[in-house]
Amino acid sequence: MILHELIDYQTLRVIWWLLLGVLLIGFAVTDGFDLGIGTLLPFVARTDTERRIAINAIGPTWEGNQVWLILAGGAIFAAWPPLYAVSFSGFYLAMFAILFALILRPVAFKYRGKRDSARWKAGWDWALFIGGFVPSLIFGVAVGNVLQGVPFRFADDMRIYYEGSFFELLNPYALLCGLLSVAMLAMHGAAWLQLKASGEVAERARSYGSIAALATTVLFALGGLALWYGVDGYRITSEFNPLGPSNPLLKTVDHSAGVWLTNYGSHPWMIAAPVLGFVGAIVSLLSMLSRREVAPLLFSGLAIFGIISTVGVSMFPFILPSSLDPRSSLTVWDASSSHQTLFIMLVVAVFFLPIILAYTTWVYRVLWGKVDAKAVTDKNGHAY
Repeated sequence: MILHELIDYQTLRVIWWLLLGVLLIGFAVTDGFDLGIGTLLPFVARTDTERRIAINAIGPTWEGNQVWLILAGGAIFAAWPPLYAVSFSGFYLAMFAILFALILRPVAFKYRGKRDSARWKAGWDWALFIGGFVPSLIFGVAVGNVLQGVPFRFADDMRIYYEGSFFELLNPYALLCGLLSVAMLAMHGAAWLQLKASGEVAERARSYGSIAALATTVLFALGGLALWYGVDGYRITSEFNPLGPSNPLLKTVDHSAGVWLTNYGSHPWMIAAPVLGFVGAIVSLLSMLSRREVAPLLFSGLAIFGIISTVGVSMFPFILPSSLDPRSSLTVWDASSSHQTLFIMLVVAVFFLPIILAYTTWVYRVLWGKVDAKAVTDKNGHAY
């Protein structure tokens, strides 16, 4: 027996669909509070010392948290080549805006304290805000467009044609999803900040975090209702082979309102995903109001898990539907790499993911502790 045949092709495709979800959720849970604190920086901190407290709450770990985004991009490139080709070319300007914002963040961290000038520091503080708010918004806008379908098609020779524009991405439903993403990550950032910071910064984080948690709950409900009544979903209407070749044009696809919710009728256990999204946000809100420290972070992470999982299970087996030519839509069954490639990558992932998790856990353990005014004003320290 050939080694990669130990796991059949269909199972490997599902495993890599799950792993892609794990990587995206891992990025949202870890780097999500970095983005959230950047978004909240103008609101939770009013003096230079308070802003330094907020910045240093994420200062030791923000670089390591970005590894999940790199892993997700690498997984898409290697496991789902058509998805990588369509998304990175069709969403080119959106990706460029995200990269620009993410590049601003490390520059702001490094240069903010290089000059003792209020204007200089204020400028870099706004760069940190942009570095948090813009990616949070655009990631949500991208998800909203994916749920509606993206205007691309494959020619008979499998050449990709994208016929959309950047401003078409900014449609009402996509902006609703973008606001949900901003609120969700702001909630998570506030939960981290009220745990790591002290004094007025932690108090304001609780206040704004409560507002963000409430907004997350309301926007998630509105997004679900809009998905039910106003957004056409996609379904495969022809016979398909889960072990078949990666050629999207071998199927036929229909789209109509309410289709994205049919998976919940066929597989009732999937309802756990939106339930966890609502429970996580609501309990995080109640935990902040009751002035708990650890619970808000745990439950905001649960909300992120539930909300992102809701998108995945609602769309399954679709990964990237096409509004221009529905049969060109990419699914788990026809957009993956070869059987052998998926197996080799799985072996690599099984080896390296535990190492990454262990190292990340060790770093957080070593760098644990609250950040206060004394910590950031100590001239012998290494605070930003």
